[in-house]
Amino acid sequence: MDSVTRLGVVGCGLMGSGIAEVAARHGLDVRVAEATLDAAKAGRRRLTLSLDRGVARGRLTEEQRDQALSRLIFTHDLGDLADCQFVVEAVAENRDIKIDVIRALDKVVEDHTAILATNTSSIPVVDLAVATERPGQVIGMHFFNPVPVQRLVEVIPALTTSAVTEQRTRDFSEQLGKRTVRAPDRAGFVVNALLVPYLLSAVRMMESGGAQAQDIDQGMELGCAHPMGPLRLIDLIGLDTVQAIAESMHEEFKEPLYAPPALLRRMVTAGHLGRKSGRGFYPYGE
Repeated sequence: MDSVTRLGVVGCGLMGSGIAEVAARHGLDVRVAEATLDAAKAGRRRLTLSLDRGVARGRLTEEQRDQALSRLIFTHDLGDLADCQFVVEAVAENRDIKIDVIRALDKVVEDHTAILATNTSSIPVVDLAVATERPGQVIGMHFFNPVPVQRLVEVIPALTTSAVTEQRTRDFSEQLGKRTVRAPDRAGFVVNALLVPYLLSAVRMMESGGAQAQDIDQGMELGCAHPMGPLRLIDLIGLDTVQAIAESMHEEFKEPLYAPPALLRRMVTAGHLGRKSGRGFYPYGE
């Protein structure tokens, strides 16, 4: 299969900007679509800041940063993605929003061999695939945060996904310098099915007064050689995202260990979403 040269990314938040950055750094022409012009401008600022950090930390040169930026086009019109060979949607982890986006992409992307991938972390891929007229070209492609650093991509074929689409997605992931694992199309896939119950257990331990946040995190970092404790990891992922994944898993499996704890729900309601909001289980400055 030929390499992808034109990538579309829908959504330029934490995950979308990371996917776009990695693709641009690997020589692809990338078109990033956001819902509004202001959101597109904010996405450009976020991505530029990330590239600047890469230069400051010696991960890329100024020339490489400038070349990556030259390959990026930001828009608030999905029609600008019409000639893309591969499109990744990375909008909010909400089933209805994702279905609306994937249905719209199905109408505007002209090449019916083009792949429409969803960067969901919990929503069944088949729900999105059957909303299109090209279910064989719809697949899950779960990147991990931060995308420029984390090497893994979970490739999640739905029951409707063709073998050709799955192989092309694996090839595309490798083109971006990623490693892949094949995951079943069930809530949580592989990584989150194992990770989220652990994260929720840490929240319940703190909620019950069993231990403080710093003690829980240091215990897992120093005692189990985890690079980051569970509560700091929730802050990095986003409390709202963890809640959404947990709700999706609980809805599918009805297992009590997947139910979001009351403390997590209240923190999300209060807007304490972790690093992205400046406050979660820990405070974060500028």
